[in-house]
Amino acid sequence: MTNGFGGVTIGQAAAYVGVTVKTVRHYHRQGLVDEPQRDTSGYRRYGSAELLRLVQVRTLAAAGVPLAEIGPLLDADGERFTAALADVERRLDERIAELTARRDTLHRLADGDRALLPDRACAALERMPGLGFGPDYVAAQHEALVLARALVPEGFDGFLAQLEHRLDDPEFVDLARRGQEAEAWAPDDPRIEELAAAMADRCLANPALLGDPDSLRAWARASVQYRLIDRHRDDEAPVSARLTALTEARLRAAGIPAPHR
Repeated sequence: MTNGFGGVTIGQAAAYVGVTVKTVRHYHRQGLVDEPQRDTSGYRRYGSAELLRLVQVRTLAAAGVPLAEIGPLLDADGERFTAALADVERRLDERIAELTARRDTLHRLADGDRALLPDRACAALERMPGLGFGPDYVAAQHEALVLARALVPEGFDGFLAQLEHRLDDPEFVDLARRGQEAEAWAPDDPRIEELAAAMADRCLANPALLGDPDSLRAWARASVQYRLIDRHRDDEAPVSARLTALTEARLRAAGIPAPHR
């Protein structure tokens, strides 16, 4: 339908509505706006009815309504229209939440470790230098936490709690520092076995250092993932790898369900 003066061109219609000519033609192809009839000069002329429809389509599209849903929406009665808009709003809210989470991740990336680990894990890592642990040890613990969170999420909280308990235990911290120094020893140094025995005994004396039962069971079930995490950096720290294996063997001998390497 055109008005009395014959309507306007597609370019004028697009400009009045605030879209491009390409967009108007796309609306036509999608069946959202009927193409007006050509006048005697062969040009399509847009009248008020077409312009109104263009405004309605543009407004709904800008509000986030998928084009495939706009046609049925405009042709719906008032109740269906309201329900459809509520559904669109719900999906937009979900999208906003997703984008907000992505933005928060970007902010955390600017803060280093915090993109990959929760604040509580970062706090534990930040304590380590003050307890006498060197950067390589801290880096290894950081990587183990990242892998644990990704590979065994159901066991991560227990894994982190175990680390926190160990950092709170001065005797275990002293043993762990000795384990860090042991990297300078020969792989067959007898002191490694002595240190493993001391670590196992300390854990048995303070069960919190072993982790809670639910976490231990989760790690026992995830034996493949555990080996991937536990053997990370083995090539770089062979003494630590042997120390861990010997300590775990002693714990298993004492009835603790420590996973096998």
